[in-house]
Amino acid sequence: MRRFDPADHPSADIYKLMTGAIVPRPIAFVSTVDAEGIANLAPFSYFTACSSNPPVVCFCTTVRIGAHPYKDTLSNVRATGEFVVNIVSEEFAEKMNATSAEVAPEIDEFELSGLTPIPSELVRPPRVAESHVHMECRLRQELIISDQPNGGILVFGDVLRFHVDEAVLDGNKIDPGLLRAIGRMGGPTYIRTRDRFDMARPK
Repeated sequence: MRRFDPADHPSADIYKLMTGAIVPRPIAFVSTVDAEGIANLAPFSYFTACSSNPPVVCFCTTVRIGAHPYKDTLSNVRATGEFVVNIVSEEFAEKMNATSAEVAPEIDEFELSGLTPIPSELVRPPRVAESHVHMECRLRQELIISDQPNGGILVFGDVLRFHVDEAVLDGNKIDPGLLRAIGRMGGPTYIRTRDRFDMARPK
């Protein structure tokens, strides 16, 4: 096998290795507002659940190169302590992708993408109406892994409320065939979640 020592490669190359190997990655479509109430939407593919008692999710934002190293999402979460994680389904994937463009902080990505904001119940950031699952979150903790370019900052949020479209429910469970979530691969590639198989856990 070919060896890669991170010390011998630029961080951009290590990023490509990691995003090519750690696949598929779920997408946190995070909505926030700034101190003046301007809405922001951004997708993050470093995203997972980390506790169900209490329910906690986390996403990671990377430190960019240039004059504005921190994404608006992080600045907004720091300012308000709130965010919403919206799950991305196939039918609005292109609109989600439109929000990944680098735009000025005063640009509302709901307007940019054509997605529909709807009020949350417990936090200020709006939810994405087109999404079938929303998680209203309050900031629990921020963990700076590295503040260097291409470093990462983990944002943990307590889920205060879940909203699930009844159209994707089978009893109290979410039917993945109805949710039709998408995931991220390396580069510009995404994946559908239609091809699945079951394996019973050994006893």
